[in-house]
Amino acid sequence: MNCNLDPFYPIFESADTIEKLVPLGIRLVQLRMKDKTPATLRDHIRTAKAICLQYQCRLVINDYWQLAIEETCDFIHLGQEDLEKANLAEIRQAGLKLGISTHDETELNRALSTDPDYVALGPIYPTMLKKMKWAPQTLTRIGLWKKKIGDLPLVVIGGLNVDHVSDVFTHHCNSAAVISDIVTHANPAERVKQWIHATQQWRSNP
Repeated sequence: MNCNLDPFYPIFESADTIEKLVPLGIRLVQLRMKDKTPATLRDHIRTAKAICLQYQCRLVINDYWQLAIEETCDFIHLGQEDLEKANLAEIRQAGLKLGISTHDETELNRALSTDPDYVALGPIYPTMLKKMKWAPQTLTRIGLWKKKIGDLPLVVIGGLNVDHVSDVFTHHCNSAAVISDIVTHANPAERVKQWIHATQQWRSNP
């Protein structure tokens, strides 16, 4: 399986943020919630799905693949730990597309064995969002990963800001996943607009 991804890939922790920012022109977004009850997760997934449908934005659900199936979502993202617990056969039977995080070659080989729809590499730059056992991957590794995965879309993540756009895309990634550069910005809506403008030239499937 394969898919085209928008070059701007924000990751938000609630449907409330999705509701505020997706209407600005976001075409690809991930809902990434941690430590919430199933009922709360389901409510946010339903709200996010409705908003994304209205604004023609592709929604990716992080981790909660069972809820994504139950709520007839079409895309999930799994980290390596999530991948260990997930039922890939059930995910594929439900028709969900699949993105997988990788940080080293062992994880990349494992991800590729699942026939994913995209592979993510990170952290590219130092990040304060969460403690990582991996050193920054560097721009050179983006090109190396892209050679290894071929036509499969490559998402880069970790410490990205709007000034990094040209650097990561000239090293042949397909999409830049962004968290803190938006949610910690004094004006998240303005930052989203800046990201959309900065990634416009890399947008092959608007």
